[in-house]
Amino acid sequence: MVADWRQQGLCKDEGDPDLFFPVGNTGPALLQIEEAKSVCRRCPVMETCGDWALDSGQDTGVWGGMSEDERRAVKRRKARQRLAVTYGQKAGAQS
Repeated sequence: MVADWRQQGLCKDEGDPDLFFPVGNTGPALLQIEEAKSVCRRCPVMETCGDWALDSGQDTGVWGGMSEDERRAVKRRKARQRLAVTYGQKAGAQS
């Protein structure tokens, strides 16, 4: 259940929730992103959180130890893999 894993997240006990929502991805935001990720690395639900963020399309913030840019890269990689499988199957069927 979604609420269950969120209750186990270390981020919920973090004093400043804004830590997980840096403004930008350069300069001072890079330090903030790394600080948020350090909390994530200790979190027992990091993988579940990251999967949820990817599946639900979270565009902002640090989720599951991944920054916005990292999640976008994962989404692009998965999309390329899906296309390769789809086109690979079609090419195999035509042979």
